[in-house]
Amino acid sequence: MSKIKILYFVVYLLTILNIVLIGKLFFSQEGRPLKKMPRQIIIEKLKFDKSQIDDYEVLIIEHRNVIDSLDDQIKKSKNKLYSYLIKPENSSEKDSLINLIATTQKSIEQTHFNHFLDIKKICKPNQLKDFESLTTDLTSIFAKHKRPHAK
Repeated sequence: MSKIKILYFVVYLLTILNIVLIGKLFFSQEGRPLKKMPRQIIIEKLKFDKSQIDDYEVLIIEHRNVIDSLDDQIKKSKNKLYSYLIKPENSSEKDSLINLIATTQKSIEQTHFNHFLDIKKICKPNQLKDFESLTTDLTSIFAKHKRPHAK
């Protein structure tokens, strides 16, 4: 094989590899820009300074700990509830578990609401208008990704 043929082969191979990589970037989920995290959206929309960001970080940690604990309670309650699908039904205990799940979910929503009140408290007076604007976007910022339905 001559040097020219080897050179053509290498150029051809590199061209194919570039086309494959570019295609992967355009047609795969990995190539799409990442969705901004709620933390970053809130910091940008409210134009928090360094001190406010530090305070906000503490709020996030506290909030996440409470929510994780409540989510864990719901998971345990649901596991116990669904165990009645294979055991003899105890209607009063089943209803009690459903009420416990509902009460815990209510606590989660109240915790989220209080978290945003705490965020409002760290806002400066000139940021309250931005906070008001943020409140109209909260459900879309924190919406969970929809799962595709089974076909």
